[in-house]
Amino acid sequence: MNLTTTYLGLELKSPLVPSASPLSEDIDNIKLMEDAGAGAVVMHSLFEEQLNLEKSALHHHLSYGTESFAEALTYFPNIANFRVGPEEYLDHIRKAKEKVDIPIIASLNGSSVGGWTEYGKLMQEAGASALELNIYYVPTDPDLSSHDIEQNYLDILTSVKAAVTIPVAVKLSPYFTNTANIAKRLDHAGADGLVLFNRFYQPDINLENLEVEPHVLLSTPQAMRLPLRWIAILYGHIQGSLAATSGIHNAHDVIKMLMVGANVTMLCSILLREGINHIQCLEKDLREWMKIHEYESVKQMQGSMSQLKCPNPSAFERAQYMKALQTYNPDLGRVYTPS
Repeated sequence: MNLTTTYLGLELKSPLVPSASPLSEDIDNIKLMEDAGAGAVVMHSLFEEQLNLEKSALHHHLSYGTESFAEALTYFPNIANFRVGPEEYLDHIRKAKEKVDIPIIASLNGSSVGGWTEYGKLMQEAGASALELNIYYVPTDPDLSSHDIEQNYLDILTSVKAAVTIPVAVKLSPYFTNTANIAKRLDHAGADGLVLFNRFYQPDINLENLEVEPHVLLSTPQAMRLPLRWIAILYGHIQGSLAATSGIHNAHDVIKMLMVGANVTMLCSILLREGINHIQCLEKDLREWMKIHEYESVKQMQGSMSQLKCPNPSAFERAQYMKALQTYNPDLGRVYTPS
């Protein structure tokens, strides 16, 4: 069976792609991913704050003793908290390219135009096969319009595309007024692919210390429903590739995403839970399902259950919502309490 797929114009041996995570901080892990069957690897993210901190540190040393507001520095994340700095990140790409033959996709994580352009170019020179722009932006200004928010995404993409020649993907938030519209605009602005969707890690409150603290929750299989719906809707309406991420835990999840139109399925939480070798299990189960159902290739199934080709296109819209409510059996949700 032929598992090859095309993503961002790159020919991949498999649609199974580890997404940005701490696992890729170790070069040996990247090699293990290739050996386990990964079609490509998305590197852990280089954060905009890291780029800003590097510039802030340089400015501090150049202006030390002339005009200083030391207390302002406490509002930045401590640079020691980042495992890898900008220069180390570029060196990491070079070492990964020497170690493996599969494409290495660099990841830039930020929310403004800033230094993305410069480092996108440096990542390309370091050997990255493509870039993923992880635009993690939580607007809190009530006077900021949806148009301005969307324009920020377009400005970031346009500036990076002008500086590099390698493919560029945009990792989208699910919180747009019209996801189909922003997807189309990014596609027209030159995005080579869209990654659906970014997971916003919500803060928690420590009741003992009365502090707001980060709280990372790994995804569950239920999280795949959102990207599944939107990939099904977008398939055939944009020119760029579509990557599915969030909630992909087993081969059936992979198959569903491919059928609605995904070019690749990205893996993170399941690899953190089960280990990198779980990629082999997914590939084995994928091949077995394809054999039983007489599919000769991944490309044969891609998009076969998208809204464009589905016998009932409304299944991905409001009609499915109403049907779900009408067919729900309350008895299934009841908890039995013994007398």
